[in-house]
Amino acid sequence: MADDPRTQPGKILVGKSDKYEYLTLKLGNRHGLVTGATGTGKTVTLQVLAEGFSNAGTAVFAADVKGDLSGIAMAGDAKPPFVQRAKDIGVEYTADRFPIVFWDVFGEQGHPVRATISEMGPLLVARLLELNDTQEGVLNIAFRIADEQGLLLLDLKDLRSMLQYLADNAGTLTTKYGNIAPATIGTIQRQLLVLENQGATKFFGEPALDINDFIRTDRDGRGIINVLAADKLMRSPRLYATFLLWMLSELFETLPEVGDADQPKLVFFFDEAHLLFDNAPKSLMSAIEQVVRLIRSKGVGVYFVTQNPLDVPEVVLGQLGNRVQHALRAFTPRDQKAVKAAADTFRQNPAFDTGTVITQLGVGEALVSMLEGKGTPAIVARTLVAPPASRVGPVTPEERQGIVSKSQLGSKYETMIDRESAYEVLLKRTREATGEADAEAEGGGGIMGQLGGMLGGVLGTSQKTTKNGKTTTRMSTGEMIVRSAAQSAARSLGTQITRAILRGVLGGILGTKK
Repeated sequence: MADDPRTQPGKILVGKSDKYEYLTLKLGNRHGLVTGATGTGKTVTLQVLAEGFSNAGTAVFAADVKGDLSGIAMAGDAKPPFVQRAKDIGVEYTADRFPIVFWDVFGEQGHPVRATISEMGPLLVARLLELNDTQEGVLNIAFRIADEQGLLLLDLKDLRSMLQYLADNAGTLTTKYGNIAPATIGTIQRQLLVLENQGATKFFGEPALDINDFIRTDRDGRGIINVLAADKLMRSPRLYATFLLWMLSELFETLPEVGDADQPKLVFFFDEAHLLFDNAPKSLMSAIEQVVRLIRSKGVGVYFVTQNPLDVPEVVLGQLGNRVQHALRAFTPRDQKAVKAAADTFRQNPAFDTGTVITQLGVGEALVSMLEGKGTPAIVARTLVAPPASRVGPVTPEERQGIVSKSQLGSKYETMIDRESAYEVLLKRTREATGEADAEAEGGGGIMGQLGGMLGGVLGTSQKTTKNGKTTTRMSTGEMIVRSAAQSAARSLGTQITRAILRGVLGGILGTKK
């Protein structure tokens, strides 16, 4: 219907206060924040926003931390509370399902998501491994040498090989790149082992995710909703946060500038957002701030979902224009501080005290302030959030598997590829060098071989005839001594050759992307 508040052009219905509250699509790339205590309705609000963006033709990415968001793939079942809420808002409840693609870093509940070590870069890898400044410096050296010499860093075994190369050649490399302590290399290697135990081996490798596969529409023009199964991933919170930050950086580097478009290309919901900022070093915080500030010009909106507004640093919080605040509890001094911080960030409504109302909101209610006009925040309003049209709750394993099996992306990502990269090249060259040394150690060539032959002729050999008439030749004691000396010298020479070759010809990746 033309007067249906859910079908207003260029707008997404969020809910109703004394008037209908909308998110303006043209300002959807100005980012947003959804906060509130556990159980106050944040996931339902996220679901309503995701449905609205999808209906408008904007693709969505969301991490499904608890599994509940997967239900967006199925039509809602008209639960009485949602039917009543729709009536209270003044709309008719209508069930609907939305186009969805399931993803999973571990490849169990959706298409595998992979990145290469080189794509992630030393800053994020250092964050992932929880390295200190000294260890991060050595990691940067590994990336630098790989880059200069032309070796691909695709998976964890490639990175291990590069670190081993640094350890074996620390004496030579220190002069040019700085101190490379064996103890530091050992620490990084141990952290890699911890990461492998968390399942990261499945994440690093190829085929790497093509970020453009997130930005698609279905045949009806609705934006695809990409849902990442994050319930298992959340057991490794550092991997979860680093993965999502990598995705943001990939979007920032890959997408072209579009300026202020009529609507975003992609909206990115970052649930459990506090994990991104916990103990983040200054260099990483600076990178996050820059990405959030500049990525809107690429047509991407970033929406942080978290319990407490204090979880988001002020430099980032100031860039989040569209806000939905669910109830907060004020039981502790920190809770009270959070309530005050949340209240102070809104454009105040003279009709009520914002700080007081935040503690009184019921389930499904929220304080809403969306950008309007030229990008100024609207006066905060106590709002009854609209009910979602899709299912509230998870899909069954059978439903999920049916959706995954029908996806067009399965053939692209299901099978991991292990092409020649740093690990294979280093191993091959080491074997070649070792083979040359072994050949010389045979004593059949070179100066030592000739010396052995000469001395063998002088010292002679002995022969013995067995009972069956066969004759065997046995070296004399003197020849055995000379042969042993020759082989020992050849092995020593071979070790020197191996080291020289490894120092001279190994390297890094051809570029930062592959």
